Amino acid sequence: MALVVAVVAVVALVATANAVVVVRTGDHVVSDAADVDPAQVAIVPGSLVLPDGRLGRVVQERVDAAVELYEAGTVDKLLVSGDNGSAAYDEPDAMRDAALAAGVPPEDVFTDYAGFSTWHTMRRAQQVFEVTSAVVVTQDHYVARSVDLARAAGLDAQGYVAGSRGSGVREVLARVRGLGQATWQPAVTGGPVIPITGAGRDSWDDD
Repeated sequence: MALVVAVVAVVALVATANAVVVVRTGDHVVSDAADVDPAQVAIVPGSLVLPDGRLGRVVQERVDAAVELYEAGTVDKLLVSGDNGSAAYDEPDAMRDAALAAGVPPEDVFTDYAGFSTWHTMRRAQQVFEVTSAVVVTQDHYVARSVDLARAAGLDAQGYVAGSRGSGVREVLARVRGLGQATWQPAVTGGPVIPITGAGRDSWDDD
């Protein structure tokens, strides 16, 4: 009996967390680029980069969508944020290079090397890069949690659905963790302030 009660409680917790995150971000998520409100920056959360430095399909889809927003004049800058926890793995530079190859000027591409989680990405956007308004560019599975964390971090944030690649099953559980982060707002890795209103090159690690 105790096991049944525990299972029911876990299911209820997961269902409630997902409902809260999806419902309270529903008015801030769009899938048509024409409906995206102008903002300072498109925030592009990281994802898998291949050993040869090429972007995985998920993050390539995000970068492509962010570049489209930049070219349309909807955002002024791009902030690519991901995992660079070791010298052998570098999401931000791979994302930056893809944006540059697509024609975005260097001064408008910012890199965040400590985007170890979505919460880190959003909180550091506000604290380190002094972002106030943003469009979070990610897939439909992840956009609700990403926007919820962005708004919890103090950003005037909207989500733009870049496609449907990725795992929706894992996201069901990730929203539980995300709701906890949005509620308790754990501290993240800091660093020198690099204003998003400045030059993107100031954020690059060229070593």
